[in-house]
Amino acid sequence: MLNIRVAGKPDAALIADLSRQTFYDTFHAQNTAENMKKFLDEQFTRELLIREVGAPDNIFLLAFDDDSPAGYVRMRENNIPPGLGTHHAIEIARIYVVKSHIGRGIGARLMQRCLDLAKELGYKTLWLGVWEHNQTALAFYHKWGFTKFSEADFILGDDVQRDWLLKKEI
Repeated sequence: MLNIRVAGKPDAALIADLSRQTFYDTFHAQNTAENMKKFLDEQFTRELLIREVGAPDNIFLLAFDDDSPAGYVRMRENNIPPGLGTHHAIEIARIYVVKSHIGRGIGARLMQRCLDLAKELGYKTLWLGVWEHNQTALAFYHKWGFTKFSEADFILGDDVQRDWLLKKEI
């Protein structure tokens, strides 16, 4: 039974651990060990991630498969990139499913909850950034009707990578 709920400060350590593990599982095979270590140790620390939970303009969702953490989302308000103009938009800053739970429809349920929440909050546009080489994620977002509107740099360790910025009108 999948349950998705809004997360709060008591969930901060769990979210930090899920963030680091899902990021590593998703990207370690396509990046050097040195760049992954530098990113996790300097830009994506457990302490930094814990502070995000409950911080202004951050909304976290946690998905549980029975009692097992299965995935999470970080949505960010008031972070409008160039190219969206004056759109009343909210960002999906992170959406990840735990490796052992991939393929069970959890990503789709999390995405639907993001869309529902964005509508409830009165947003007109949902946007996100995705690595240009993450074909699995790009296919997922395309299926949900997201389209590319811009690009931005993402620095992973010492590697400057290119993210595609995608949007979906709600």
